Amino acid sequence: MIKQIVRDPLFLQQKSEPATEADKQVIDDLMDTLKANTDRCVGMAANMIGSKKQIIVVAAGPIIFPMVNPIITKKDGKYETKESCLSLDGERPCVRYKEIEVDYLDRDFKPQHGKYTGFIAQIIQHEIQHFSGELI
Repeated sequence: MIKQIVRDPLFLQQKSEPATEADKQVIDDLMDTLKANTDRCVGMAANMIGSKKQIIVVAAGPIIFPMVNPIITKKDGKYETKESCLSLDGERPCVRYKEIEVDYLDRDFKPQHGKYTGFIAQIIQHEIQHFSGELI
């Protein structure tokens, strides 16, 4: 189900909790909401639709994939950039890494490991940052 985007900074600044298999509907809602906003958004974290769970979805071109409880295990190539967020107005400076490795669970809660570079790596880092409650 397509959900409304949360824009309340007080809610967005709350920390997210690990997701469980009971949160599969959140994954579906997050994917539906990103699909409905692909004209202006390339990734989303669950708190953006009102759920404080560690779930993100990423648009890699036409493919949208979820990452449940993702943890960045390796990062390289630090750089500074500016980003915007669908939940916030304007752009803000931030630090990202050109290459990352991530351990996560897929839609079926099976362990996965991925290596990501460039813009996809940047999207993943941005969305994972939502878990800490730190706004860019």
